[in-house]
Amino acid sequence: MATKEEISMAGFEIVAYAGDAKTALIQALNSAQNGKFDEAQNLIKKANESLVEAHNVQTKLMSKEANGEEMETTFIMSHGQDTLMTTMLLKDIISYFIDLYQKNLELQKEIADLKR
Repeated sequence: MATKEEISMAGFEIVAYAGDAKTALIQALNSAQNGKFDEAQNLIKKANESLVEAHNVQTKLMSKEANGEEMETTFIMSHGQDTLMTTMLLKDIISYFIDLYQKNLELQKEIADLKR
């Protein structure tokens, strides 16, 4: 049986990894707003790496539970799950906005070329 302490520690790990991912995602969006798309993509990659680490922590607990080990949820684990889920959604939204920024810049260049 996983102890409450082990589950809470896993929750803290998930929060930390998801928090790192969220920070990188916000930085990626800021980079894209400034036309630094390569930098934005590198930050998205960094965020993905953190999300994979968070997911690995989550998967270890899920495997234990799937093997019949009893799990008692904690508030910290619930917070970790919530943070991970919302950060994954944020990644999708920010990736979409980065694409929009890039397309917008391309269109602005095309319009400028047409005006010449």
